[in-house]
Amino acid sequence: MKKEVAVRGNQITEGVIWQQILLFFFPILFGTFFQQLYNAADAMIVGRFVGKEALSAVGGSTGMLTNMIVGFFVGLSSGAGVIISQYYGAKRPEMVGYAVHTSIAFSVVAGAVIMVVGILLAPWMLSAMDTPEDVMDLSVLYLRVYFVGIIANLIYNTGAAILRAVGDSRRPLYFLMISCLTNIVLDVLFVVVFRLGVLGAALATILSQLMSAVLVTVCLMRTADMHRLEWKQVRLDQRMLGRIIRIGFPAGLQSVMYGFSNVIIQSGINSLGTDTVAAWTAYSKIDSLFWMMINSFGIAATTFVGQNYGAGKPDRVRKGVRSCMVMTVVASVFMSWLIYNWGIYGYELFTTDSEVIRIGIEMMRYLAPVYVTYVAIEILSGALRGVGDCWVPMLLCLLGVCVIRVAWVLIAVPIRRDIYTIMFSYPLTWVVTTILFTVYYLFFSKLRRFGKKKIIF
Repeated sequence: MKKEVAVRGNQITEGVIWQQILLFFFPILFGTFFQQLYNAADAMIVGRFVGKEALSAVGGSTGMLTNMIVGFFVGLSSGAGVIISQYYGAKRPEMVGYAVHTSIAFSVVAGAVIMVVGILLAPWMLSAMDTPEDVMDLSVLYLRVYFVGIIANLIYNTGAAILRAVGDSRRPLYFLMISCLTNIVLDVLFVVVFRLGVLGAALATILSQLMSAVLVTVCLMRTADMHRLEWKQVRLDQRMLGRIIRIGFPAGLQSVMYGFSNVIIQSGINSLGTDTVAAWTAYSKIDSLFWMMINSFGIAATTFVGQNYGAGKPDRVRKGVRSCMVMTVVASVFMSWLIYNWGIYGYELFTTDSEVIRIGIEMMRYLAPVYVTYVAIEILSGALRGVGDCWVPMLLCLLGVCVIRVAWVLIAVPIRRDIYTIMFSYPLTWVVTTILFTVYYLFFSKLRRFGKKKIIF
């Protein structure tokens, strides 16, 4: 068993580069698809069987807040993924063990803190986003129930990150498929049959997240490889936690900055009324087809670079980044064409309201053609994270995404308050940040210097 896993993991450091990236990428992509379907199931069933107010409550401000909070932790725990991938590539089992047990312990502690704070501050957070009054009570209810299940959510994301760090992207896919199907069945049962509305959708979400957490935990406990989980060893090792946070905190903060800027945008959209909020909610689910694709390439880049960095193979690292960039550009152009021409049919899955559909189509036709401008940000950020170079990319995102986007919304939107002014903040900041990342990668990054000095773990 150990030998078989080791050989499979070594393919990332020894096999054909583009093939290994794709073999790792596709399970992540399908897994992310089921993650999005998992999230969209609530919106589809609630939107169709309860109404647009419930749709806005499930996917509007609440979606932004949960994505931002969970995204911070996922970014923070990515530090564990980077460390594990590097030590796994360097064949250091004792250090892999420290990282695995520390990251699981941290997910439990952090989840408990987030749960308590989230439940207490849910009304305040939603009010700060100018959530429409007609959906406020439903939004508070959904958000509080969601926070009850946050520990299971964080355990699953940490466990999945551990498996991907050692080159196993298939089992997280299987677990997501199971939990996604469970979520859909429970949505139908709670919302359609029992008529629990938003409460039913929230309960379906946290119960299916609990299932995925149990599955990934059992998987880690049963493996015979160096990333085996033993609960008696689960504890916060201070030195390892420091390393995880040192690498993961910038990634978590970067995720929060994206989330915060999106919260500002959501506040602007909220000011345009419930129809626009519902249209934006539905579009975000269709739009997620692009994001799940590009995020999967980003994760693949991080793991590929991390393991080859740990193995001391600079040529494979650079070739891997180039291959990943080319494949992502091609895939992004295809996804833009697909959403622009066929995304219209997706709206009928979420709502039958003609005005909501009309607004949503305008959003889709405006943003889909500019997706490719984001590619370099995701791939270069993922690659740099793989070698532990996280702080400068975070600062580039702070300037290029957060500061400029927030400034645009606060300055330009009051002058011309419409959906096009708000949406222009996306291509504007993507182009600026892409230029910043490209210059840093080519001339100043740690990744470009890799190979000129010895790696020290």
